[in-house]
Amino acid sequence: MYILKFGGSSLATSERIKLVAQTIQEHLKKDAVISVFSAFGGVTNDLLLMAELASKEDLTYKEILEKNEKRHLEVVRELIPVTAQSSILSQVKNQFNRLETLYEGVYLLNELSDKTKHVISGFGEILSSLIIAEYFKSLNLDSLFTDSRELIVCKNTNEKVLVNYEVTNSKLKDFFEKNKADFYIVPGFVAKNDQGVPSTLGRGGSDFTAAIIAGALDLEKVFIYTDVNGMFTANPNLVPQAYSLKNISYEEAMELSHFGAKVLYPPTLQPLLDKNIEIHIKNTFEPDEPGTLISKSSKKNFRWVTGITHIDSIKLLNIEGSGMVGIPGFSKRFFEILFQEHINVVLITQASSEHSICIAVKADEAEKAKEALDEAFEAEITFKKIKPVEIEDNVSIIALVGDRMKSHHGLSGKMFSALGNNNINIRAIAQGSSERNISAVIAKKDVTKALNTLHEQFFEVPSKELNLFVTGVGNVGSKLLDQLKKQETYLLEKLRLKVRVLAVSNSRKMLFNEDGIDLDHWKEDLDKAEKADKKEFFNRVKQYNLRNSIFVDNTASAEISEWYKEYLANSISVVTCNKIACADAYENYENLQNLAREYGASFHYETNVGAGLPIIDTLQNLMASGDRIRKIQAVLSGSLNFVFNNYDASEPFYKVVETAMKEGYTEPDPKIDLSGVDVARKILILSRESGLKLELEDIERDNFLSEESLNSESNEKFFELLKRDEPEFEKLYKDAEQNSAELKYVAQLENGKAKVGLQKVDAQHPFANLSGSDNIVLFFTDRYPEQPLIVKGAGAGAEVTASGIFADIIRIGKK
Repeated sequence: MYILKFGGSSLATSERIKLVAQTIQEHLKKDAVISVFSAFGGVTNDLLLMAELASKEDLTYKEILEKNEKRHLEVVRELIPVTAQSSILSQVKNQFNRLETLYEGVYLLNELSDKTKHVISGFGEILSSLIIAEYFKSLNLDSLFTDSRELIVCKNTNEKVLVNYEVTNSKLKDFFEKNKADFYIVPGFVAKNDQGVPSTLGRGGSDFTAAIIAGALDLEKVFIYTDVNGMFTANPNLVPQAYSLKNISYEEAMELSHFGAKVLYPPTLQPLLDKNIEIHIKNTFEPDEPGTLISKSSKKNFRWVTGITHIDSIKLLNIEGSGMVGIPGFSKRFFEILFQEHINVVLITQASSEHSICIAVKADEAEKAKEALDEAFEAEITFKKIKPVEIEDNVSIIALVGDRMKSHHGLSGKMFSALGNNNINIRAIAQGSSERNISAVIAKKDVTKALNTLHEQFFEVPSKELNLFVTGVGNVGSKLLDQLKKQETYLLEKLRLKVRVLAVSNSRKMLFNEDGIDLDHWKEDLDKAEKADKKEFFNRVKQYNLRNSIFVDNTASAEISEWYKEYLANSISVVTCNKIACADAYENYENLQNLAREYGASFHYETNVGAGLPIIDTLQNLMASGDRIRKIQAVLSGSLNFVFNNYDASEPFYKVVETAMKEGYTEPDPKIDLSGVDVARKILILSRESGLKLELEDIERDNFLSEESLNSESNEKFFELLKRDEPEFEKLYKDAEQNSAELKYVAQLENGKAKVGLQKVDAQHPFANLSGSDNIVLFFTDRYPEQPLIVKGAGAGAEVTASGIFADIIRIGKK
């Protein structure tokens, strides 16, 4: 004999009930079937809502009652032939008449007792089972309806259910021995107490009904049909990558269900454990899917962690004080008070100093618990031996669950490290001696991020999801998005990195999409997006609260760079080619480095110095390995190198600068490059990376442009002045040519001082013959005193700068 339980979502409409019938008929081909039915989807919630409204003298309950009656009658008319409807229509109306009478009593008395709640909430299962029984009769099946209130006896205390198994098992065995049929229909959830008054088995109790019957009849299997493919590694509504588990143990299922997994009602396992009765969690709408098998712990399970789950509706209670230390029986008094108030403790943690006890309870029981504890310890509180109980809300519990966790070292470390790296603060920790569950209390707002972080850490093929928020989509930014799109498959297959762009912004518009922006059509979508706002952009990124979030700045905006500290302080990594922040006051530079360390974020700015060249990375590695910088000589402006490589006095200097602008080698304002400010910022950054506390004004600058051109207010005026000063540029070139030298704009750091300026270099110098926009850096160190370590290559251009930003993003992904 099979026993099948169908949840409310499986019975929400007449079409779904027909699918249920097909599943039952498939089972009937093999053996007799007992089916346990929940109420139609949403009905039990409505029944209890109506009771609450009636107790508050709110007549709205009548409208909801009428709506529910109409719904049930419609299902009858849709499922059952007209000629067979009269009997069941009469039964349905009779049940609603009884409900109406109960609600009227609650309304008149202005009172809603637990006893009345139990009676009212059980009507949904009775109604659904009566209708389904009549439907199966119309299908000419040998079916038998039995009211489970006549078979299951229980006692309810403060939402806790105690089944009288001796009486219940006797009744069940007797009934099924005396009444033979192919198909039995049993309402779930409902029962009676010892006095014969209708009661219930608790919310989700239809699972429990099926388990009680299976245990009494010694059946081999229980099938729980719901709307998902079994129990999942995590809540799939919060973790899109979660997948169903094929096999789990009773103990794992119990931990998962107690800690928020709603697929299975926790008490369901009680009648099945000792008899090793299997539970199959199946999907009504995909019956061919394997679902989840819950059975005795098996060697088939090779995972260390089985699932991740969470509980939302909790609050923390904390009691502390010197009066607790070394006092025998204090904990006994503490928990005895909670026991007397029928308050269930979800999590317990106590400091080894015995100075504090922290517990988690259901949110709606927290105030009651505080009042009872404060009253019981009034004397200690008065004499300031302990503090009044403190309540902390807006918290949730997350838990790692698995039978084999105790056999694997370092799981706790992995869990807390992953959470810490994503700025998820842990308020309390608990781990049972069985080591089957590691629980942590965190802020409710961090639940989704925590679940996804832990799922990525323990369940996904070593891969990592990076969430990018990109501002600046001009030359560099658009190239970056092109590269990300082109390399999407490579990153996933070769580096196990899933890179998603969730936001893009320019100076006018900003576009957000939590599911990821379509990189094929981002330009069109951005044109139609909302107005750009830097503060709102940050707030939205923070609100998303996603793991591995990276803010990417492809601008040269000082205003945007001021937001870096906000991102880093919220554990959002920053990748930027904007050198303003790192070349700002040393105090700001140091603050950004400290924020990154303090909040576990990455701050990468490789492209600040040499576009795609690994200049900063090389310097950082030298310093980290204990080497000491003696001198740095460098050509650090691809723009200036391009200009002086192409200027030979055969065409005006301003024309070469115009070409550099068109090719994307200069900033939109070319004075930034030609003034040497850009190079000064770069050598300043390298100086700081070398350990020096220099400011921008400490960098000596030798300008080759006139003061008037440097102070020009527009590009048009600037180019006019370049035309005027052409004779000066010709003279510079010819002087170098006569000395068989080349003009290079050189940055140098030596003896704690830095300078930048135009220099003549001879043909044997490493700076000679630099082509195009190439950069070069010479590192003279203790290890490289005579022959420097050289980094050389393309140092300007949108494509290579974008590739440098891309490399920084990948560096974070590999962290």
